[in-house]
Amino acid sequence: MAIFITGDMHGDFSRLQPAAFHEQRNLTKEDYLIICGDVGGVWDGSDTEQRWLDWLEDRPFTTLFVSGNHENFDLLRSYPIGQWHGGLVQAIRPSVLHLMRGQLYEICGKRIFTMGGASSHDIRDGVLEPDDPDYEQKIRQLNAAGALFRVNHRSWWKEELPSEDEYRTAKATLDKAGWDVDYIITHCCPSSIQDIFSGGLYRRDALTDFFDEIRERCRFKYWFFGHYHENMVVAKEFVMLYKQIIRLK
Repeated sequence: MAIFITGDMHGDFSRLQPAAFHEQRNLTKEDYLIICGDVGGVWDGSDTEQRWLDWLEDRPFTTLFVSGNHENFDLLRSYPIGQWHGGLVQAIRPSVLHLMRGQLYEICGKRIFTMGGASSHDIRDGVLEPDDPDYEQKIRQLNAAGALFRVNHRSWWKEELPSEDEYRTAKATLDKAGWDVDYIITHCCPSSIQDIFSGGLYRRDALTDFFDEIRERCRFKYWFFGHYHENMVVAKEFVMLYKQIIRLK
């Protein structure tokens, strides 16, 4: 059994084609590929998206993912919740599973804590309400200006950041585990780690500050995250992933 990890996909699954991810030729459904958020597989519910989800289901391995900030949380909420390997999951397909926030899973003998979510950085110019009577005019103006904006419940959801219940669940899970796990999988990373590689470019928020608490209190071997669209190792045990696919040893 093997575990592979990669970063954001945004609906582009080309790196999982057999020609690119050649290791899959020797994998089974007892092997796992974990995506660190922004998968893009639960976004618009289109026929094209459904075909890609079916394609993922047909891969020889099992696909696992945490939520990012660019997910359709209205659509994601429609999938049933069940138990899997010690934690809660949503089955998008039988072997395409959403690893939910604040959960701990036993996978291939490893204890893996997950906490998806992040703040969107592409909403500098605001979030439009689709029922705004001036919506069409505003969207034309923003597009003409090259603005960074999104539309509520169409391309942005407040659920991109965890709820208070999800924070409580995460703390209870880590309390039960004695704040001792093997790996942590998230979309963004602790505020202190963000500051190291970004020089203050990314703003801290409730989630990145919460991750600082986890960093201080929890014992772990490695922390894997996506979101920032680079491949980089930070402070030895923090691994930022984008298009690279790595295998856990």
